Amino acid sequence: MLEVGRIDRPHGLSGEVVVTLLSTRPERLAPGSRLSTERGPLTVRTSRPHQHRFLVRFDEVPDSDSAERWRGVVLTAEPIDEPDDGTLWAHQLIGARVIDQHGTDHGVVRSVVDNPASDLLELEDGRLVPAVFVVGHIPGEEIRVEVPVGLLDDSGV
Repeated sequence: MLEVGRIDRPHGLSGEVVVTLLSTRPERLAPGSRLSTERGPLTVRTSRPHQHRFLVRFDEVPDSDSAERWRGVVLTAEPIDEPDDGTLWAHQLIGARVIDQHGTDHGVVRSVVDNPASDLLELEDGRLVPAVFVVGHIPGEEIRVEVPVGLLDDSGV
């Protein structure tokens, strides 16, 4: 399951909540969509953009008192099949091994860090690899990189 959003707070008296969408796929909040939480599933009744977030009504949240109890709850969903167009998706990179142009294995990607210049692959040992150096990948398994000399120097780790 992928983390796709978070319920921030109630909005109004009708059970509507403010949701921060962590996905680039707004259809995650389309009416009828089912999202999972640690407290059980939620079904989107309505959704609309609001100040860089979304106002959402869920079938399971009938009023403002109920909405308050959902504050801070993380929303998850199954991955959506992505087109094989070379796009790098964070969920396909996390857990994959990073291998440089010399065949050296530098370890596993722990997370993908958002950065204005280029997203960064954070390795388990804390080293960062700019995504611009990725030249190929097998989703969830391997990431091939061509990096400048010294960027992944293992001798100092």
